[in-house]
Amino acid sequence: MTPFARPASLIRIVSLAVLASLSLSAASVAVAAPAIPKTSAQVEPAMPRTQALRNLVSVEGVRENPLVGYGLVVGLNGSGDSTQVKYSSQSVVNMLKQFGVKLPQGEDAKNKNVAAVMVSAVFPPGYRRGQSIDITVSSLGDAKSLRGGTLLLTQLRAADNEVYALAQGNVVVGGLSASGKSGSSVTVNTPTGGRIPNGAQIEREIPTDFSTRPQVMLRLRHPNFDTATNVVNAINRRFGDVATTADGTSVEVVAPSNPTERVAFVAKLENMMVEAGVETPKVVFNSRTGTVVISDGLRVKSAAVTHGALKVVISESSAVSQPGPLSNGQTAVTPQSKISVDRGSGQMFHWPAGARLQTIIDVVNSLGASPDDIMAILQALDQAGAIEGELVVI
Repeated sequence: MTPFARPASLIRIVSLAVLASLSLSAASVAVAAPAIPKTSAQVEPAMPRTQALRNLVSVEGVRENPLVGYGLVVGLNGSGDSTQVKYSSQSVVNMLKQFGVKLPQGEDAKNKNVAAVMVSAVFPPGYRRGQSIDITVSSLGDAKSLRGGTLLLTQLRAADNEVYALAQGNVVVGGLSASGKSGSSVTVNTPTGGRIPNGAQIEREIPTDFSTRPQVMLRLRHPNFDTATNVVNAINRRFGDVATTADGTSVEVVAPSNPTERVAFVAKLENMMVEAGVETPKVVFNSRTGTVVISDGLRVKSAAVTHGALKVVISESSAVSQPGPLSNGQTAVTPQSKISVDRGSGQMFHWPAGARLQTIIDVVNSLGASPDDIMAILQALDQAGAIEGELVVI
């Protein structure tokens, strides 16, 4: 046997050992493979935001109409209008004349159990004669409470001064008021207003051209050219070339002439899912209540801001100056004024470029800024052109 020769048994043992090591390596790789983390490319993209078409548009000719009327609420427990409300007593006199009751000449009705009220309601679209609607009753004079009162028959008119409904019923009041002889009083909510569920019945229908026009006009609730284009494309993909638009406010759709088919067609339109266009982010200020609302998507360009509150406090007091003994002087009262100025901390902070809503909230909260401070800061940023959005003051 040569020096380089190997027994066959030894060769077989080495081959089996190599195969075993290879099989173990493959098994370890197979076990470790599921532990590989997913990359960002493997994450499923977010689906585009879509809404039902009914949330984006309203159908022309299908809308609510306001109604209003003047009436009397009776049966109050001494909480009605006082004698200073002349039109209330005059209304009572006119009502009694309709029932054949006539008061002596020059005498006013003095009844604290009656209150003059305004009655308001909304005429829903498509309502027919005999259907009931809810009404709201509000005191017009100086009545203290409408609790326990009953609204007498009241005509409800629209803008054309025509009567469309008749209202009557017991007023449901969510507030209360109580007072004592000492002048102390307790008031919960608003006792001078209430509602009457199903308190009015429709007596005249409001005509509409919804079923007679060859087209159905859809009005966008928030005009947007992108949304109008998406609405037209979605309708045409499903029903053919029946929708057109001339601006970012309305969409005209050719509808079936048969009333039943038209109603079913509009129902299908309202249930369609349409992707809404991206609207301009807004910051809304309510100067009366100090409310600040910042919509999502608002961005701020890189800017450094410092804001400090300047407070001037003036305190007034009086001091008595006594003359010296045997000086024939007079006691005098001299005013004392104390003025203090507080400039505040005046901290400076920096918003990075492209800061989003959460970054703005974190910075504002870290400073402990009040709503007035926030309004002042954002208005200054808008004047500097650092806000990528729109400022709205209501």
